[in-house]
Amino acid sequence: MTDASPAHPYLTAALYQFVDLPDFEDLRDPLQACCELHHVKGTLLLAREGINGTIAGPQEGVRAVLAHLRADVRLARLPHKESWSDLPPFNRMKVRLKKEIVTLRVPGLDPNKTVGQYVKPQDWNALLADPDVLVIDTRNDYEVAIGTFSGAVNPHIKTFTELPAWLDAQAALQDGKKPKVAMFCTGGIRCEKSTALMKMRGFDEVYHLEGGILKYLEEIPPDQSSWEGECFVFDERVSVGHGLQPGSHELCRSCRWPLSESEKASPHYVKGVSCPHCHDQRSPQQKAHLAERQRQVELAESRGLVHVGAHQQRAEDGSPGTA
Repeated sequence: MTDASPAHPYLTAALYQFVDLPDFEDLRDPLQACCELHHVKGTLLLAREGINGTIAGPQEGVRAVLAHLRADVRLARLPHKESWSDLPPFNRMKVRLKKEIVTLRVPGLDPNKTVGQYVKPQDWNALLADPDVLVIDTRNDYEVAIGTFSGAVNPHIKTFTELPAWLDAQAALQDGKKPKVAMFCTGGIRCEKSTALMKMRGFDEVYHLEGGILKYLEEIPPDQSSWEGECFVFDERVSVGHGLQPGSHELCRSCRWPLSESEKASPHYVKGVSCPHCHDQRSPQQKAHLAERQRQVELAESRGLVHVGAHQQRAEDGSPGTA
């Protein structure tokens, strides 16, 4: 556990747990009140299948909210990941009731009953090197574009809900002897669902990276790593590398695509307005609106404030979200 420094007073905690919560609707109001009492902001999702989300605020406040959650015996072992920032990454607190804490839309799928076999980061390279194992990156196209494991299959999906249809289209996964399958994602939550789906479909040998890419990058030294590029993250850092050091990418505030230095050098890149991925998808009126928003963001920053448009991010299932 790391103490905050004067330069980084805000603690961010990302968390999820699949656990049966039949009374999840009753948990919302007390949780919302606890967050507001302790000046904690962000988004938490509650569903029958568990909890998922990211919160941020003063260290004492975030730890108080985590303690509130863990006081429920069902969430006593709720894991979380931490990062620090010098500005508050969120502007409001939302506790939302959902059908799923990560959306896949497969009826009857329950990661609380069955999931794939966890593989620790230290053992992951052996799976990658096994020619009999099909390794699938379950993340979305904008995430895979900036980094992935060497040899992993990219399904080229825009959202996690497209993964079942992609699996349906793979002949190697439909007939005959089913291959060994290993799956990975950013922090592990999507792999809980995707490996449960593979088990539901009759695959016996299904594996997933415990703790996700982030745990791998945290624990595996660069000279022993099979990771190539950077890893997109769902907070103000945008991307990280080995040791979870901040990466070089920056979000396009128009389309939310993570941009490399070369993409930011493109003539199509206008900070806060457009980038090579979206410059031809915005009308002149939309660009004018975005330019005005960017002007307001920069004006707020010059005054030491955080403008509501400064942070616009995605949920980890790939859907747009606002901070």
